[in-house]
Amino acid sequence: MKIGLLIVLLLLVVPSAALAQQTQLTITAVNNLNFARKSETIELTAKDLAPLAEKDLLKLHVRDSAGNEVLAQSVDIDYDDYHKPDLLIFQADFAPGETKTFTISAGKKREYSKDDFKAYGRFVRERFDDFAWENDRIAHRTYGKALITWKGEPLTSSAIDIWSKRTSRMVINDWYMVDNYHVDLGEGADDYSAGPTRGCGGSGIWANGQLFAPNNFVDSRVLANGPIRVLFELVYEPFDVNGVPVSQVLRISLDAGSQLDHFQTFYRRESGNEPLAIAVGLKKAKDQQKDFNAQRGWWTIWEPMEKNLGMQGLAVVVNPADVDKLAEDKSNNLLVLKPSRTVPVSYWAGFAWDRAGQIDSAQAWTKYVDLFAEARRSPIAVTVK
Repeated sequence: MKIGLLIVLLLLVVPSAALAQQTQLTITAVNNLNFARKSETIELTAKDLAPLAEKDLLKLHVRDSAGNEVLAQSVDIDYDDYHKPDLLIFQADFAPGETKTFTISAGKKREYSKDDFKAYGRFVRERFDDFAWENDRIAHRTYGKALITWKGEPLTSSAIDIWSKRTSRMVINDWYMVDNYHVDLGEGADDYSAGPTRGCGGSGIWANGQLFAPNNFVDSRVLANGPIRVLFELVYEPFDVNGVPVSQVLRISLDAGSQLDHFQTFYRRESGNEPLAIAVGLKKAKDQQKDFNAQRGWWTIWEPMEKNLGMQGLAVVVNPADVDKLAEDKSNNLLVLKPSRTVPVSYWAGFAWDRAGQIDSAQAWTKYVDLFAEARRSPIAVTVK
């Protein structure tokens, strides 16, 4: 009886011990589309990674099938009290229909060098409360409250500004430091006058044939800051929409290798429960070429730069089911979405500069945006073993 009991106990204990000592997970990632996809971001939740029994996601390492370490980042998505990461992300390139495998194991805390960073952003108090962000392709800024009362060049606007860059390195800090970013010295320049428009992807509320938009943001918080993804939130004071105060929190993320930012906007009515119609804007400019495909959920513009610095493309990508119509006001082209109580409203917007060497024509820009939209509808399929 004692021997039999011992065998039973061993059978119960050994599987548990094996699970507790698990040191590696295998990740299978599949591109189910028939075109190549570069810099695809793969996300794994803390629940996916739980079998490793390592609660600190900063200590997890990703390796490809050849055993080479892959750049990875831990991301906090809920801004909890401890700023505890909720996701582990990394990137990979995929051929059409390709399957790739990766392994994840625990080890020492990951360390980065400056050259690892392909995404970055920060609050810029010294420039009247700008918030600026970038990746290895594009850069932006938007305006804080202090700019409203600056005596030099005051501006009341929640526009999304463009900083055109033609280098893969991070430039925000250097450009602010030398304070000469309106001149292209070989890396790009601020050649876009967003002003009081929606700029490149700013949004507002469409009501009674009119656009209502917030003023400059009043608070900001960074949730993740590279090397792969920059993720932050901007808070806006309530603004009037036909006599009803509406507040906004805007969450923006930008991943390495992407020409488009992901916007998640949280609009909230102070009273009533009627659904809100969100309008996403792209600033009007001379000689714009426009292309719109409601069935595939994208809208593109190709236009001359303001100081004869070449051509640029702008775009908005949404869920096709959300599309209502195109509209405009004095300053903006607008893509109006169907009224909805869904929070947040999610969309992508961004740009490309022909002198950056990635996209050099209206046709190339439309193709990029169309494939980007299709890839969002069919993300990389990931399984964890």
